[in-house]
This record gives sequence, structure tokens and C-alpha cells, in this order.
Amino acid sequence: MTFPRWPTIISLALVCVVAHSLKAQEPSAPIAVAGSLTYTVVFADSLGLSHFADHQIEFGLVDFAPPAPPISVSEVTEADGLVFISSPAGWFGDWHPAPRRQLIFCLSGTMEVEVSEGEVRRFGPGAVILVEDTSGQGHITHIVGEDRAYLVAVPILEP
Repeated sequence: MTFPRWPTIISLALVCVVAHSLKAQEPSAPIAVAGSLTYTVVFADSLGLSHFADHQIEFGLVDFAPPAPPISVSEVTEADGLVFISSPAGWFGDWHPAPRRQLIFCLSGTMEVEVSEGEVRRFGPGAVILVEDTSGQGHITHIVGEDRAYLVAVPILEP
């Protein structure tokens, strides 16, 4: 009984890997554009009182990273870096304006935000908040639950 030579085995293995990777790249279904994404805005009115508003991000199907298949992409928002923030459970920030207009992405933990009219919203992992109440009374922020919160703040450049 004879055995194949190692170069033959390696060549066959490479053909199998390439064939598998090409098959894995084929989409199993037509790619559909994502529905809109809702995020919360905390803003100040002309009297300096803060409020919540819900806004939508719309997507378009774009060849964003060829040769990967098209993906749902929003319009570009000009930003100025990013900051990771972490606060322990129980942290409480009494009335304060946002230090700058910025998007906040909640990675873990849970925070409550209260605006001037007394409305309170709770934000957990995956939440996106645009804070732009940079003047006036501001808002209250409280880390609730038992877990430390990890957030990412992305300062937004003015249009």
C-alpha cells in the first residue's frame, strides 16, 4: 500500500479551504437594507430646560468594504475623537449640562437620565443617546443597578 506524498495532501487541503471560503462568501439570501435606528436626543430649549426627543437614523445599501457584500450604512457624522467613560453602580450626577455635543453609546451597565420636565429614561447596553443640552439646567444622570457602566462618548463637530 502506498500513501500520497505530503505535497499532494497539502495541495488538496488548500483546495478544500479555498473552495469552502468562496462558498462562505456567497450570500444565502438577497441583502436588504436595514430599517431605521431610533436614538434619543437630550436637548435644551430656548429657556434652558432639557427635554427628550426620538430621532431616526436612515440607512442605504452601500458597497462599503469591497469585496465584502453591500451593507447598510448611514450618512457620515463628523466627529472629533472618542472617550471611554466608566462609572460605578450608584454614581449620581446632579443637574449638569453636557460638556459638549456628543453621542453616547452604552456598552454595559444601566443609566437613567432625567430632563427638566421630570421625564426619566433608562438606557442599557446598545443604547445610543445624542446629548446636546450644552447650556441651561442640563440633565441628571444616575448609574442604576448593581453593575458598573461602560460608555463611549464621541464628540460631534458642529455642522
